[in-house]
Formats: sequence, C-alpha cells, structure tokens
Amino acid sequence: MELLNKFLEFELFSIGKYSLMVSTIVLALFIVVITKAILWIVKKSIFRRRKLDKFNEGNTYSLYQIIKYIVWVIALGIILETFGVKVSLLIAGSAALLVGIGLGLQQTFNDIISGVILLSERTIRIGDILEVDGGILKIQEIGLRTSKGLNTDDISIIIPNSLITTNKVINWSHQKRQNRFRIEIGVSYGSDVELVIKILQESAKEHPEVNDEKLIEARLVNFGNSSLDFQVLFYSSTIFGSDRMKSDIRRIINKKFIKNKITIPFPQMDVHIKSNNKQD
Repeated sequence: MELLNKFLEFELFSIGKYSLMVSTIVLALFIVVITKAILWIVKKSIFRRRKLDKFNEGNTYSLYQIIKYIVWVIALGIILETFGVKVSLLIAGSAALLVGIGLGLQQTFNDIISGVILLSERTIRIGDILEVDGGILKIQEIGLRTSKGLNTDDISIIIPNSLITTNKVINWSHQKRQNRFRIEIGVSYGSDVELVIKILQESAKEHPEVNDEKLIEARLVNFGNSSLDFQVLFYSSTIFGSDRMKSDIRRIINKKFIKNKITIPFPQMDVHIKSNNKQD
C-alpha cells in the first residue's frame, strides 16, 4: 500500500508552482473510463426501452447523441479541473481569442449548431429518405457537425448539417407510404390526344411498382412551342429507386409511341433571312 502511495505521489515534472503527479494522470484516465461506462449503460438502457416501447429508431439515436455530447463536455471540464485548469477563468481570460477563433470557424460552428437543432428537433431521423440539393439520400448517421447518407448509386455522401437546416429539403419519409410521382412528355402537334392519354395511363399501370388501386391520371398540361405537353401521375411506395422506376415507365411509353406512330418532336426554330440589296 505504501508503495502504491509513493507511485501515485510521484512527481512527473514541475513548472513553477505547478507540478504534475502520477495520481493526476490516473484520475483523468479513471474519469474517461467512468464516462465511457456511463454512456454504455445509457445506450443499453435507451435501446432496450426502444425495443419494449417500439420507439422510433431515429428518435432513440437522436436522444443518445445529445446525452453523449453533454456527458463528454462535463467529463472534459472535470478532467481540466483535475489538471489544475480553472475552466471558468480559462473561458473568461480567453474571450478575445475565442472571438477570433469563432470568426475563423464560423461555418464549422454553424454546422455544429445545425447538428444540435437536427438532433433536438428530430425532423430528420436515421433511415429517412431526403431530397437534398437535387439528389436523393437515405440518412445513415446524424453527427454533431456532419451527417452521412447513401445515395441511389450506393455512394456514401457527407453532408454539412447547415445544408439541411438552411436549404429546402424534401423528406419523403414524412409522407404516407404511397407517394405521388409524375412523368412529363411532349408529342407532336396533330397527335391523337385521347390515344396519348390512354397510352400514358396504360404504361404507368403496367409497371409492377405502381399502385394500380390508386388513381393513375394523364393530363394535357400545355400547348408548347413545339409540342403538346402531357404528364402522367401515379402512386408508388418506391422512393429510393424512383429514378429507375421512372426510367422503366418511359421505356414502356416509348415502345407504345413507336407502335402507334406517335412522335416526340425536337425543338424547332424558323429563321427568316431578309435581303436588303440596294441598287445604285
């Protein structure tokens, strides 16, 4: 026991009045171990509760992330106090430095605040399918500064949290199980409008992922410059693979148009050349 006390009281180095002992290092490591143990217990407890009460996975993950960040901030403060650093004096004394760092890391802080908002509001959850910046992503992880998603090409995308909170984002998972999609197409003037509408509706209905129990509707939406503009609207539970589904339906439409001799026009422009020959 005496040997242990001598080991713990062994002075590693000394600067002025400050001295670092082995006991301080051991205490800091003990705090880290205790922190990890607390987080492990909290995680097991929360996820066990989720299984019993059938909580949403995203809600559970968000709650755990918030608890984890709070616990680690408290643990870091205690460790600094253990090393003799007065956290309150450190914050007060370095106010000007923190302002400078804040200006330099403004975007980073913006992302962190956005991460706190996402985790606390829980408008975005793990497993949600989002349309962000023109792409469709399935959220895999929500971090404090960035979030990670998987796009339709199975590529992992790292997204700054501020991109989600400050831009227009469509959350397909907030809708009903059946979502409405549309495909737009133009045909040549003089085409049989009723036949085109019939082909569009039949083409959508033939796809196995389209819900044929809900209304499948084709419309003539506009008289374009070079074409009659149509759109076909349908419902489907396929969200993550919606681009593939739309491509399949377009292929069906194209085959039926060729069979029925319905043409898709290309943009046309008439150019008039005015001759202005002057005779002397």
